[in-house]
Amino acid sequence: MLSRKPLSDSKAKQELQMIERHEGASNENGSRHMALSDALKRILIQRLSLRIDPDQITNDAPLFETGLGLDSVDALEIAVAVETEFGVPVTEADIAELHSISRLADFIIKRQPEQGTFNA
Repeated sequence: MLSRKPLSDSKAKQELQMIERHEGASNENGSRHMALSDALKRILIQRLSLRIDPDQITNDAPLFETGLGLDSVDALEIAVAVETEFGVPVTEADIAELHSISRLADFIIKRQPEQGTFNA
């Protein structure tokens, strides 16, 4: 049986600090993701003249076909909205991967990592 060597106090503190930083970043990203998701719902409803309440759009529901029923013209409008509102360019290849509000929010967070504000 292998014995474990106890961590020194300083090593344990370093690991604890690292975990706390990671958890803080996760919470911060989670809050940012929620704020972006809410903003994206409002933007899509406004830009696409959808007659639904933002609460009726779940973050993981498909935007196209069986979900909200959006089409390729709507996809282009979404790309323009993301670039205009968030300063993040969206290519045709990107559009194919952005199936839901959650994916759109992830995309924006990855492409716009600074924690600045957005125009929503």
